[in-house]
Amino acid sequence: MHRVSIPDYILERVVARRGTVTLFERLAARNTALLAIDMQNAFMQQGMASYLPGATDLVPNINKLAAALRRAGGRVVWIRHTADPSWDVYARFSKPEQRQAALASYTPGHIGHAIHASLAVEPDDLTIDKRRFSALIQGSSDLDIRLRRMGVDTVVIAGVVTNSCCECTARDAMMLNYKTVFVSDANGARTDEEHNATLGNILRLFGDVATTDEVIARLG
Repeated sequence: MHRVSIPDYILERVVARRGTVTLFERLAARNTALLAIDMQNAFMQQGMASYLPGATDLVPNINKLAAALRRAGGRVVWIRHTADPSWDVYARFSKPEQRQAALASYTPGHIGHAIHASLAVEPDDLTIDKRRFSALIQGSSDLDIRLRRMGVDTVVIAGVVTNSCCECTARDAMMLNYKTVFVSDANGARTDEEHNATLGNILRLFGDVATTDEVIARLG
């Protein structure tokens, strides 16, 4: 689990800009969805090309959030990173052998594409495949349409990796007019520094940052 630390100067800027650190004191559960991002074997199983040490440490909090949302009448969405070989610009960011191994693990039917067995997925939950870091950018998935059909106006962001897919999705959520809450102890990155940098970015411009227990306490 990360050592969370948001610098005082960021907190001071937040208060100066919006008058409070916390924007969303209460979350209407029936209009709220947990977006559990990329909690799949590709990132959680040792030996996989995209394995993230510490990802399995997030499981208890994500399962706790999911159970609380369901009890309160909210929705749970499991989002899987999915290969798109046509995304050739991104292919330049990795050596060919690394890219091929990662693409294979993100392909439907590969063990890496499946949600990790430790996650408590329920039959009424929604599963979405995305083809870009953000689940909400045009061409990535139909998540935005599905959320709006369910009456969702608030998203709770959890999963991996904090400073890539999770941050990208959170930013786009706010841009699409969703109230956005980023869970500080249910997202994971490779280092504390990367994790905390994202928390600061989100808090300053894109939403609330809260712990698992704080999110659950706000549900109503």
